[in-house]
Amino acid sequence: MFTLPPYPDLQICDSETVWNGRFPLERVRFRNRRFDGAMSGMRTWELWRRGRAAALLPYDPATDTVVLIEQFRLPALAAGMDPVMTELPAGLCDGDETPEATIRREAMEEVGIAPARLHHVGDFLLTPGGSDENCAVYVGEVAAPAATADGIIGVGGLRAEDEDIRARLWPLADAVAAALDGRIANSVAAIALLWMASRRDWLRGTWGIA
Repeated sequence: MFTLPPYPDLQICDSETVWNGRFPLERVRFRNRRFDGAMSGMRTWELWRRGRAAALLPYDPATDTVVLIEQFRLPALAAGMDPVMTELPAGLCDGDETPEATIRREAMEEVGIAPARLHHVGDFLLTPGGSDENCAVYVGEVAAPAATADGIIGVGGLRAEDEDIRARLWPLADAVAAALDGRIANSVAAIALLWMASRRDWLRGTWGIA
């Protein structure tokens, strides 16, 4: 039987694993208590089990810049969007790995930088209608690498996984403007940048940076 953390107003009736690949897909039949106090009718949901993840907005306070990455995403194309998405370094937690350890590993693999310190922005459920993926978002203090005139730092990612990730340096103000204008479609990247738009001065003060 499919297991969940205990919740008093939920009755799991039955479940089955309909796909048991890297990320299992569960079909769950359940009832839950409605806002009017009655129990719902039988509901059937497919739940994609992806688990914990972490993402990092690398921020260089000395230059007031951030490092964002670009990579090809097939689901974005399926959604009718530009498949080369602007994102944050991010990845799934391996086993019992903490989100902090995950993001330090991913930042090195994808961009080749290590944050000196981290600030936890929050945990965000990316697709609550279909997946349990819970992404911990951080801002990390970094010394940004040198970039070309158009902001490109370089190309990284794990060759064993055929990753092809381009890192680009952005002035923070430009990246925030792109998020506000809807030009950054990746939700986690937009969340982190909009958080920075409102908390930049507070964060710099917390870190003791004028």
